[in-house]
Amino acid sequence: MSALRETLQRHVDDGAVPGAVGLVARGDEVEAVSVGSRDADGTAPMTRDSLFRIASITKPVTAAALLTLVEEGTVGLDAPVAEWLPELAEPMVVRTPSAPVDDVVPAARPITVEDLLSSRPGWGFPSDFALPAVQALFGVQKDGRAPQAYPEPDVWLADLARVPLLHQPGEAWLYGTASDVQGVLIARASGRTLPAFLAERIFEPLGMRDTAFEVPKEKRDRFTTAYRPDGAGGLELADAPDGEWSGLPRFPSGGGGLASTADDWLAFARMLLNGGEANGHRVLSPTSVSRMTANHLSAAQREGGALFLEGQGWGYGGSVDVDPLAPWNVPGRYGWVGGTGTTAHVVPRTGTVTILLTQTAMTDPTPTPLMRDFWRCTAGQAE
Repeated sequence: MSALRETLQRHVDDGAVPGAVGLVARGDEVEAVSVGSRDADGTAPMTRDSLFRIASITKPVTAAALLTLVEEGTVGLDAPVAEWLPELAEPMVVRTPSAPVDDVVPAARPITVEDLLSSRPGWGFPSDFALPAVQALFGVQKDGRAPQAYPEPDVWLADLARVPLLHQPGEAWLYGTASDVQGVLIARASGRTLPAFLAERIFEPLGMRDTAFEVPKEKRDRFTTAYRPDGAGGLELADAPDGEWSGLPRFPSGGGGLASTADDWLAFARMLLNGGEANGHRVLSPTSVSRMTANHLSAAQREGGALFLEGQGWGYGGSVDVDPLAPWNVPGRYGWVGGTGTTAHVVPRTGTVTILLTQTAMTDPTPTPLMRDFWRCTAGQAE
C-alpha cells in the first residue's frame, strides 16, 4: 500500500470522511488514489472521476478567467471597477475597523481590478468576525456551499454596496468577497454569463469536461454526497447529488461555486505550470501566470490575514508560500483550500501538483487534520 493510499484510508477508517480522491503529479508521473465511498452509506465506491463540490479552489479559476480579459485589454489592472460595476463607484469605509457601520468616511481612492484580484478591495473577512462591518457583511456574503441561497448578481452587488468597507481599498487582505465580485465583473465586462465565459476561456481549451456550476442528471451517478461534522463525532447530510448543484444557480459564485474532478483541476494546474499554455492553446501569458502565482502582500497584510493564511502570502485567487513554516510549505507553492473539504496546489519550482478532494466540510478556516496529513505525505514529492 502506498503512503498516499494509507494516509487517505486511515481517515476513512476513523470516520472523518466517507471517501477521498488524492492526486499527486510531477511531470507525466501521476499517482491517483481513490478510497472509501461516494456517500456515507457506502452505496458506490469512490473513483478517480468522482465529482465534488470544490468550493474555494474555484477562486484560482475565476482569477485566471479575469486575467484573460486583462490580457485582451477589455479591463485594466489599474482600472476602477466602477467602470463596469457602477454600484461600487462611491464606497464608504468605517472610520476604524471596530467602528459602528454608520461611522464612515469616503474611500480615499476607487477600488481597482487589481484590488479584486489580490483580495484587497476593502470587503471580506478578517481574523476578527465580531467587528460590526464584518457582521454586516455576513448578511450579504452567503455560504458558497449553498449556492442557491444567493440572489441574482445585480441584487447581490447592490446589497454589497450598502455594506461599508472594513479598510480602505488596497490597505488590507480580506478573505472571500473579492472573488465573488470578480465573477460579476467578468460577466459585466464580457457581456457573457460567468458559466459561459469560463467554459469558453478555461474549461473547453483545457479539456475540463466535468467542471461547471451545475451537475447534469447524466453525471450525478459520479457526484458525491456532501456532509458536515455533526459536533458529536459523526457526519450529517449537507447536500445530496440531486440538491444544490442539480440546476444552474441564480448567482454563479466565482468564489466557490464549481463542481469538478481531480483530473480537471490537474489540467488547470498543468496550464499554470506550463506558463499559461496547454493542448496547443494559450490560455494565459507567462506574465499573467507569474503575477497570479506571486505574493502581492506586505508582511503586515499577511499578519492581518493570519487566521486564513497561516503566515503565507496571496497571489491572485490563491495563497503563495513565502516561508517554509511547515514541511509542505515550499516558497512559491500556489493554491488554496475549499470549505467542502478540498485542497489543490502547484509547486512551480518542481512542477508538482497536489490535489485532495473529499466531501466532508471544514468547520472553520483552519485546514483539517486530513489536509495536513495529505500535505505532509506529499511534501517530499514537492521538494
